Amino acid sequence: MAMRLAIPARSRRFLLAARLCALALVVAALPACSLFGKEEVIPDDPADKLYNEGLFLLNNKRDYKQAAKRFEEVDRQHPYSEWARKALLMSAYAHYEGTQYDDSVIAAKRYVTLHPGSPDAAYAQYLIGSSYFDQIPDISRDQQRTQRAMEALDEVVRKYPNTEYAVAAKKKVEVARDQLAGKEMDTARFFQKRRQYIAAINRFKVVITQYQTTRHVEEALMRLTESYMSLGIVNEAQTAAAVLGHNFPDSPWYKDAYRLVRGGGLEPAEDQGSWISKAFRKVGLGFAAEPDSAQPKNDDAATNGAFKGLRLR
Repeated sequence: MAMRLAIPARSRRFLLAARLCALALVVAALPACSLFGKEEVIPDDPADKLYNEGLFLLNNKRDYKQAAKRFEEVDRQHPYSEWARKALLMSAYAHYEGTQYDDSVIAAKRYVTLHPGSPDAAYAQYLIGSSYFDQIPDISRDQQRTQRAMEALDEVVRKYPNTEYAVAAKKKVEVARDQLAGKEMDTARFFQKRRQYIAAINRFKVVITQYQTTRHVEEALMRLTESYMSLGIVNEAQTAAAVLGHNFPDSPWYKDAYRLVRGGGLEPAEDQGSWISKAFRKVGLGFAAEPDSAQPKNDDAATNGAFKGLRLR
């Protein structure tokens, strides 16, 4: 007669629980059709249907978030189709119109990476730059997005020079450059007010050398005149005033610089060895021939060298 081992009640309960857990896992792993009949497979929506729904939400409903989702669904359900390529670009545009700029940048960058030779790659790159551009903050804040905008828009001009987007990108680049120059000026004034003239000069120098075509260059030359006069470096002060007067003779900043130099018993005069003079000659600006000697003279307003005969207004 076989002997049966006695299993304590606690162990029996443990074994029973283990068997129930194993059974539950088996049941959970069974196909749904074994429990509820044959599983219904939902077919994908046609790509053109999803795309047109996105266009309707975008153009008629102005529901940019939902429109982007429909375009993204095209890419998800039909990833290798021509519709997916178009939808990817439209999702970037929908995000841009909905001011979801980070999402727009992500989608547009993906488009440029996947379809660099597409005729629409220029527009995708332009969307990247515009997304950064529309987030440009005021000059008191960090200008990282301004820098990114300028770099992305420069890419449009460089890679797609003959497109309509290159023309628009150039205009935005100039605005971005002006913003970056404004940031440098704001920082430079901060140092100048605290009599930290070397630090201020270094910032004004950035404006002169890197952002010479912006509207801030006139004030930068005037502030350089002030800072150099304060340090007693008169030849650089004279050069800053002279370059300012030659290139912007009607500027109110030149009038201030001229008075400042004359107040020190000096005249605006160019030192051709100065970094200021070299910076302006590098881009084709600087000094030209002496004005017509027949122009009426005003001894109080006349300047040294090329400025003889200049009349301030």
